[in-house]
Amino acid sequence: MAIAVGRQAVARRGKQLEYFTIAWNSLEGLVALVAGALAGSISLVGFGIDSFIEVTSGGVLLWRMSVDADVQKRERREKLSLRIVGACFLVLAVYVGYESIFNLINRKASEHSIPGIILACVSLVVMPLLSRAKKKVGTELGSAAMHADAKQTDFCVYLSIILLLGLVLNAVLGWWWADPAAALIMVPIIAKEGIDGTRAKACCQ
Repeated sequence: MAIAVGRQAVARRGKQLEYFTIAWNSLEGLVALVAGALAGSISLVGFGIDSFIEVTSGGVLLWRMSVDADVQKRERREKLSLRIVGACFLVLAVYVGYESIFNLINRKASEHSIPGIILACVSLVVMPLLSRAKKKVGTELGSAAMHADAKQTDFCVYLSIILLLGLVLNAVLGWWWADPAAALIMVPIIAKEGIDGTRAKACCQ
């Protein structure tokens, strides 16, 4: 009985994390898209799209958490949740790959954007804390889907670093190629996580 009550408490904490993920990434995505449109920055627009993929992932995990007490439903939704999160990874991989190659071929640099730099810095503080909390809940629940969602949050951190480096290096040193080159390196890693997810394989294994 005590174990069941403890699991319910962890599941509630997982739901709270996903509510925060949805709220934060909705705001982050909106700010990034507006700042990207104003600055003409594809990197910022891409970052905004990533944030909305995070919103999708958060919604999927809430759906999974809603039946945590039912073992059969939990297992079915666990697998489906992994596939949906994996599909989000694949969409993100295709987008990042396309934009990176397009930017390199066309020598398109990220535009200067102070709001973009501030947003990336704030994301670098919030996202690692959120990912750590999700991994803890995922471990306590034995939820591969929650671990997969934490992995996606980790990629948001990596993209924040890429965005920040691209904006700063381009603004300070004029290295137009820094952002697309770094993003291109991440594509196979993101794609692997997507393939594992669509096969309903735990990303943490």
